Amino acid sequence: MARSIATNNRVSRAELVEFLRPRHRAILLTTRKEGRPQSSPNTCGVDPEGRIVISSYPERAKVANIRRDPRVTVTVLSDDWNGPWVQVDGVAEVIDLPDAVEPLVEYFRCISGEHPNWDEYRQAMRDQGKCLIRVTIESWGPIATGGFPARLAD
Repeated sequence: MARSIATNNRVSRAELVEFLRPRHRAILLTTRKEGRPQSSPNTCGVDPEGRIVISSYPERAKVANIRRDPRVTVTVLSDDWNGPWVQVDGVAEVIDLPDAVEPLVEYFRCISGEHPNWDEYRQAMRDQGKCLIRVTIESWGPIATGGFPARLAD
């Protein structure tokens, strides 16, 4: 059986955003008070301006960490565990209610499309006290896949 060879493909910002848009599984890394990383799995999307967006709650650790130190890393994964992935570094902001309502609508749209009742969705976001994390991308690694080093190819 042929071995799968690891890949690392450098891409432009436009190619990165194109890669990110259909992928909605991410690990968000923030920094705890004592300096250690805090990671959390999230559903993410990409807004029309090319920023990564994540829905959350104001009392979550990631939100407190971002408010203290907005530098974050987001690893965006493919649905297939062995599929390509990319690490993105950026600066996050937390948008609280009531300002978060329309960005949360856009968050839903970029992941799931149109909602059957936007008024109901907006009210649910207010009732749940949601917030939105928005990450402005500053740098990124290559789009990568796992596997063996090329030197071990058959």
